[in-house]
Amino acid sequence: MQKRLSRISVLAKILIPGALLAVAVPEIAYADTASTTVTTPGPTMGPATPFTGVSSHADCGQGLVSGGGIDQNTGSDRAGNGNHVMGMAPSPDGVTEYTGTTGVVGTDVKHWLAFGGSGSNSSPEFSTTPFAVCLSSNRIRHTQVVMNKIAGPSEGQTAKTVVATCPAGTLLLGGGARTTPAGVGSLKPIAGFPTFDDAAHDFGQKAAAEGETNPDSWTAVGGIGGGRDSDNTTYAYAICSGDGVNVRGVTTTVHFRELSGPTTAGTSQTATVGCTDQAGERDNGREDHVLVSGGAAASGGNVTTTDFTKAGSGGTHLIGSFPSDSDGTPVSDRTSTAASWTADIHVGGSPSPNTYSDVWALCLNLDHGHDE
Repeated sequence: MQKRLSRISVLAKILIPGALLAVAVPEIAYADTASTTVTTPGPTMGPATPFTGVSSHADCGQGLVSGGGIDQNTGSDRAGNGNHVMGMAPSPDGVTEYTGTTGVVGTDVKHWLAFGGSGSNSSPEFSTTPFAVCLSSNRIRHTQVVMNKIAGPSEGQTAKTVVATCPAGTLLLGGGARTTPAGVGSLKPIAGFPTFDDAAHDFGQKAAAEGETNPDSWTAVGGIGGGRDSDNTTYAYAICSGDGVNVRGVTTTVHFRELSGPTTAGTSQTATVGCTDQAGERDNGREDHVLVSGGAAASGGNVTTTDFTKAGSGGTHLIGSFPSDSDGTPVSDRTSTAASWTADIHVGGSPSPNTYSDVWALCLNLDHGHDE
């Protein structure tokens, strides 16, 4: 019996150091993954009558919405002066809007709403197409939506700016902009873009510039033409990583482009930017920079260096802000290779001097591994 106990004692002396060694083994690193797929159901016809709106939705069967877009089509009416974007926003179910109390309004959202509006000029050929950017990632498994709103604009030829900021310690993935009501035909969102809640960006009044990283806020700008007050409201939405998601080593990079124009009545212009350098390679040569969202603006220019100003005419509006190829063509349903974002700006029925077309792409990069 004594010999048996001695053997057990010796064996324990051998095993215990081994056990301690196992505890001291470094944590295992797991490769991070992230990809996006764009979904779109195609066009919804309308709005077909003046001073009305139409809504449509795109949905993420898998993954979570990180951003989304809209494309307005005027059919054979090439001028299409009354057809404009009226909103782009996340939704809990593809129908309901977040318009109540400000703050965190939803989590793990899978639906995107697109709203098209019509002014005094409308056509049965007008259509509205939504796009949802659906993120799948083993790191960013949860998201949250922050909403902020401001009354107006109500006075003719003015604009109102509102900023939604992500909670501390989370990561901005995308955002949206919305104005109501549809019956005020000259009321519309004229900008939605990534920014920072800091003094350098005048707390969201200046947009994020080319190459800036990890913006924490999304700005929406509502504009109005002739002016009419019917409880007008402008909404901003920020889509952020969820509470408790480890964003250490995760970076979002802003790519930005600004073009002069359009200025001639009844004309439009597109501007496109992507998660690529001028040689067409992925940003910084990395294959893991993923387009997660984008923004657009019809502005008075210099949006990254001065506070936002509206275009030269109150009728100038967005007719598109959507994921695209490098030539500005909207991507098709189930596309998993979208790497660019396009803004489409329309002047409306009156000339618009001092007008610029602005576009942003927000690109996500995960480090090569994280510890569990």
